[in-house]
Order: sequence, then structure tokens, then C-alpha cells
Amino acid sequence: MQCAVIEFARNVLNYAGANSTEFNKNTIYPIIDTLPEEKNIEEVEKAIRLGIYPCKLVKETKSYSCYNLDLIYERHRHKYELNNEYRDAIENAGLKIAGTSPDGRLVEIVELLEHPWFIGVQFHPEFKSRPNKPHPLFMSMVKTILDLKGINTTK
Repeated sequence: MQCAVIEFARNVLNYAGANSTEFNKNTIYPIIDTLPEEKNIEEVEKAIRLGIYPCKLVKETKSYSCYNLDLIYERHRHKYELNNEYRDAIENAGLKIAGTSPDGRLVEIVELLEHPWFIGVQFHPEFKSRPNKPHPLFMSMVKTILDLKGINTTK
């Protein structure tokens, strides 16, 4: 999700040089950044979001249709978040915020609504996927690809 949002800011919003402060601390468009209250925490372990966290899904999104739940729980391992100062600009330009923390403060999922399947997530679905029980996002992505190829998956 982080790289997708950076590219969206660069190529759709025309924010030349948009970046994550993880990669460029002096970027003029810190699209991805640490939370304000974590800026002075030097120990990574104290600032990192690690473990399972809830995500509130927005109805009428691809993400919601993958889970069919209002609230999901996914595993995280990261320190950087979408910078809330850019949320309105990003959404107004066409990148839908499809999931947030329950309080709405942290962006967890973004989507391009007009795309057949473009979902970027802040969490790690691979941590919860198993060969006999694939993650709902992976299943949805594969099904979309097969549908676009005209391959019948109902057999």
C-alpha cells in the first residue's frame, strides 16, 4: 500500500518527489510518515505496529466484498503510515480509502474503484494465508484474473 500511494501521489496528484520518510527524510511530500507522536521515538520496537489489529471496512468496496465483514483483524509489522495530511487529496483524486482503524485514524486499505482489482493493504495477508485456507484477498485477486481471462471457476 505504501509504495502504491507514493506512486499515486507522484503520477496522479503530480507531487514530484513524493515519498516515504523512511526512504527520504527530507521529501517535500511525506505521503508515508511516522505518526506525529512517534517522531521522537528512537527505539524501533517501541514505535513499530506489530501483531494483530482491527480494520473497519467501508461497504461498497472490493475489500468489503472479499471479507463480507464490517470488521476484520489482520497482522501488521511496520512503523510508517499514510500521512493523514494527504488523505483528502488522495481520495479526491480517485484512490478510495476502503479500510481504516476502528477510530478512522489509520488507513489500512486503499483501492482504485475503476480498476478490476487494485487493492493495497497496510497489513500482511501472507501471514494469515495457508495452502488449505488462502487469504480472502488472494482468493479474490486470483478469481478476478481468471474471470478476466474468461476461465470458468464454478466447475
